[in-house]
Amino acid sequence: MMTIDLALATSGLVTLIVIAAAVLHGWNGWLALKRYELEQSTGRIREPEAGNTREVSARIELADLRERVRKLEAIASGVDL
Repeated sequence: MMTIDLALATSGLVTLIVIAAAVLHGWNGWLALKRYELEQSTGRIREPEAGNTREVSARIELADLRERVRKLEAIASGVDL
């Protein structure tokens, strides 16, 4: 009788640990999904990779366009550069 109780308690504990591990894994996956959605919605731009020259050149061009707009806004407001 004692061994049956011990076997049931052990199997219950193992079952509880397996369920807890599965829930924890699912929770981590859900958090990763929400983190990804948040990054996408905030428009955070990731840094370009070193070998990706197309992204680097696009960022340089974008910075150049921003500088041109800043200069045009300064001219429109009457500020000498």
